[in-house]
This record gives sequence, structure tokens and C-alpha cells, in this order.
Amino acid sequence: MATVHFTSNLRRHVDCPRVESTGGTVKSVLEGAFAANPQLRHYILDDQGALRKHMRILIDGEAISDRHHLSDIVKPTSQIWVMQALSGG
Repeated sequence: MATVHFTSNLRRHVDCPRVESTGGTVKSVLEGAFAANPQLRHYILDDQGALRKHMRILIDGEAISDRHHLSDIVKPTSQIWVMQALSGG
């Protein structure tokens, strides 16, 4: 199973411990995480199911490329990091 990690910055807003989830795409793995913690969905995804602009997801250290359909491939051993995008100067 893929392991989904939520950064401490995100955990300040939503109680979301690390979770293991099955699935072959980012979308299916996130659905497993949302089943365990439904309030995460609205914080991470917009009304159309796309990744919100202020969020970032990395799979094994690489940023996902499909922010709209979340179709990036996830391996059973993948480490997925969900985080808020930071900006500033």
C-alpha cells in the first residue's frame, strides 16, 4: 500500500495522520485517505475534484503533473506527500 503523509503545516488546520491506502493513481489513493478522514477532501480538492491551487502533492519526491484528474501513477510502495504550497518573499 502507498503511504500518504500530510505535512505538519497542513495538520495544523486538519487532523490528518499518515495513512496507508491502495490504488494505482493519485486519485484512487486519495479516495482511500478521504474515506478514513472525510474533512480532508474539501481542504485538498476543489468542487470539481481538482487539486486546489494552494496544495501540492509529491510522489516519491516528484511533483504530480496532473492536477485536474489526479491520474499520476502510484506504485504500491510509493510515498505520497500532501502539503500546502508556500509563497512569499
